[in-house]
Amino acid sequence: MNIFSMKKLGIFAGGVLFGTAGIKILSSKDAKKVYTNCTAAVLRAKDCVMKTATTVQENAEDILAEAKLINEERAAQEAACVQEEEEKAVEA
Repeated sequence: MNIFSMKKLGIFAGGVLFGTAGIKILSSKDAKKVYTNCTAAVLRAKDCVMKTATTVQENAEDILAEAKLINEERAAQEAACVQEEEEKAVEA
């Protein structure tokens, strides 16, 4: 056997050994505990983001409602000014 064949065989054996050890490590109780804690942290972060999004949405709805009210009041004032001008024109 030449050196390249031995090298390839060594790399393959190392990969199999590393893969087997990796699977054992990833399926251990400690690893599961880490996965569980990470998942719990992600769920807490999701809840926080959802609360913030809800608050932003509520504030945006309030702003929209107030803006509509302001525009309605402004339109009423403009209509009153136009009516006053028409009355003055009729009197003159």
